[in-house]
Amino acid sequence: MSSNPSIWLAEAQKTRSCGESLAQTIYGPVTIYLDGELGAGKTTFLDGFSTALGISEPLTSPTYALEQRYTADNHELLHLDLYRLSTEDARKLVASTDDHEGIRCIEWAERLESPLNDGITIQIQDKDDDKGRHLSIAFNDMPLPSYEDILNWRKEMMLPTHICDHCDAVAMVARDLALDINTQGRIIRNEAVERGGQIHDLLRFLDFKTGASHSKNGDSNVQIELWESLKEKYKGMRHEKACAVFLEEHGYPEFAKIIETHGPGTTSNATRETIEQKLLFYSDKRAIVDKIVTVEERFEDFRKRYTEGEVTPEGKIWQDEAEAVEKELFPDGVPF
Repeated sequence: MSSNPSIWLAEAQKTRSCGESLAQTIYGPVTIYLDGELGAGKTTFLDGFSTALGISEPLTSPTYALEQRYTADNHELLHLDLYRLSTEDARKLVASTDDHEGIRCIEWAERLESPLNDGITIQIQDKDDDKGRHLSIAFNDMPLPSYEDILNWRKEMMLPTHICDHCDAVAMVARDLALDINTQGRIIRNEAVERGGQIHDLLRFLDFKTGASHSKNGDSNVQIELWESLKEKYKGMRHEKACAVFLEEHGYPEFAKIIETHGPGTTSNATRETIEQKLLFYSDKRAIVDKIVTVEERFEDFRKRYTEGEVTPEGKIWQDEAEAVEKELFPDGVPF
């Protein structure tokens, strides 16, 4: 799957709403680089982005002032425009703002003439017939584990096969739904949600009672010994929080935020704010082991296995959460 999704923007309003969607995938201070010809819609895109961040004043091009600063409740946005600058002057201006601790948006980033291997890079290109625009985006602000890393961690944790199969099924759902979100003209970190699916239940055994993993072949003594030691290490944590801590320990603190909230709302002090958090939570509710099902089928199975068919208050809240996320992410109906 491409980590650099391409999004079709048929009109100016789509460009603005696409900018708004970027605000739902920010995980901390970041630099956003924008490239595109004059009139391609860069400022329109950023105006939508700043509005979604809670900045009330319109975002205007800083071409003549070179930079503008805006503040919202939780963000300070620095907007730079390099259009009139030489490569040397552009680099000096950007370097002078390297200590900015909020969100830094740089228009005409191609003036820097150097690889942009940090932050988020966005390119907006006019279509030849002038009837729309293509937006491509590359995320280089959040390190992700490779699938090979995840497979090695699964072996290290002695994760049962049926849980591995479930993780891969959730990853497939997240991947396909992320592509649908792209067709809506919205930005999402496609690769991050796929990786999230692959690893979200890495420490699922923390929630098992000893010997009750539902594995067809039962749990070996070696597995039980390992899992008991990890239960002690992550004492008091459910698997969602513990997996987030595990990822932080391995150098993936931003990615950990996506994983932490995939359980029901009562299992973590964190809340689902980003689109990746919401999609991973929802995708997990679309798979029974490796079978893709509806949300209703998922919770019917949950009730059969855990509450003897009874609808509990906690289960009802959890199902309501999943259905609300489905309506939010797929207002015209879920594609499958």
